[in-house]
Amino acid sequence: MPPINKLRAALTPGARRRAVPRVAAEPGLRQLRTALTVFFALDGFVFAGWVVRIPAVKEQTGASSSALGLALLGVSVGAVLTMTLTGRLCQRFGARPVAVTAALVLAASVALPPHTASPLTLGLVLLVFGAAFGAMNVSVNSVAVDLVAALGRPVMPSFHAAYSLGGMLGAGVGGLAAGQLSAARHLGALAVFGVAVAAIAARSLLVAPMPPRPEPDGAAATEGGARPAGTRWLVLVLGLIALCTAYGEGALADWSALHLQESLGAGAGVAAAGYSVFALAMTVGRLTGSALLERLGQTRALVAGGVTAALGMLLGTLGPTVWVVLLGFVIAGLGLANIFPVAIGRAGELAGAQGVAAASTLGYGGFLLGPVAIGFLADWFSLAVAMTTVALLAAVAAATAYATRRSFRPG
Repeated sequence: MPPINKLRAALTPGARRRAVPRVAAEPGLRQLRTALTVFFALDGFVFAGWVVRIPAVKEQTGASSSALGLALLGVSVGAVLTMTLTGRLCQRFGARPVAVTAALVLAASVALPPHTASPLTLGLVLLVFGAAFGAMNVSVNSVAVDLVAALGRPVMPSFHAAYSLGGMLGAGVGGLAAGQLSAARHLGALAVFGVAVAAIAARSLLVAPMPPRPEPDGAAATEGGARPAGTRWLVLVLGLIALCTAYGEGALADWSALHLQESLGAGAGVAAAGYSVFALAMTVGRLTGSALLERLGQTRALVAGGVTAALGMLLGTLGPTVWVVLLGFVIAGLGLANIFPVAIGRAGELAGAQGVAAASTLGYGGFLLGPVAIGFLADWFSLAVAMTTVALLAAVAAATAYATRRSFRPG
């Protein structure tokens, strides 16, 4: 089958149902699903706890918007540099041990940013935080791909819903803590909590049995381990779609609070609610994602999500009042909710852990591009104008999925 027809087949409504049979969830699989859900939620909770304290850390370091953007680049650089390596580690040692290790490092390192005194030292600390964040995302998604294959159901959005729920709770707790605790005390307590949760959930994640993963949907690997160019091309296209949406998620995580404060004069608590309502919308969208995918199919879900996100972000960045902007963030969250998990999950189905790593590397390139691009654009124009690039890239994601669908003959 030509590569272009493979992509159409990859995104058709029944692709998943044809690929794997439905099976009853055995107790071991339920235990693994529960533990994995905890790890996804912890990932979002820790990351959101950090992002809502960015304004305090910005003030502490005396950074300008562009200098802060460069410092935030440390998260993205650390994540992207470790993602391809993490794919190889998952293949060699197993994704579950890698996920546990990454979770412990991520939780411990969140305590470090409030103890920096300059944008340079902040960037170096965030490099470590980002490396753990990237390793955790690749590894937990690799475990999720295997579990989805074992269950025979499109439940990938539910894991990302846990991430969003963790992000919502982390932002909410951070908003409350912003008026009561210093950033150092808040993030220090978050680190202790995160390490404890990871350690407790680790046993279930490591010992729960799971059937061997079936062969990826892509053509069989050659003796040297390489996969055909068609499969690689499909993973790259899926990675591009993931990139466009990760840019939006990263922008809202890093800049939504500052946008509400600097553009509209919101207080610290209301500003923290910006990411919280976005994360809530993402959670709702992902909790209903499996039903949406079964009803619409992957292509139509991607197109509708991208268009919705683009319209929501135009409202969220150019709205004249705080409440209009918050509504825009909700609409954007609903639109973006399922695009990233669909893209990453399908890449894993096609090429295993290496597919997850490759698409994730491209996807989290959005986090690499977003903070620095928005920081410089905010200095040149305004933060509101800079954040309209989120709407632009969401539209690109929708157009990519739509053009792909219309260009292909049934495969």
